[in-house]
Amino acid sequence: MKARVHVMLKDGVLDPQGEAVRHALGALGFTEARGVRQGKVIELDLEDGTDTARIDEMCERLLANTVIESYRVEIL
Repeated sequence: MKARVHVMLKDGVLDPQGEAVRHALGALGFTEARGVRQGKVIELDLEDGTDTARIDEMCERLLANTVIESYRVEIL
């Protein structure tokens, strides 16, 4: 079983990496990019039948800093 975890900064949290990407896009002539948010994707190869609650526990304890980040789990 595979799961993909998408982690993004919550709305309102400053995203310096996203801002650096937006600035670099502008420098390359891609001025239509008004805002960029950067996140991470984590792919997990799990034992078949792993409960989604167990995956949420992984996210809450290690994969995402839930104070400033939100996450979404996708079962593949």
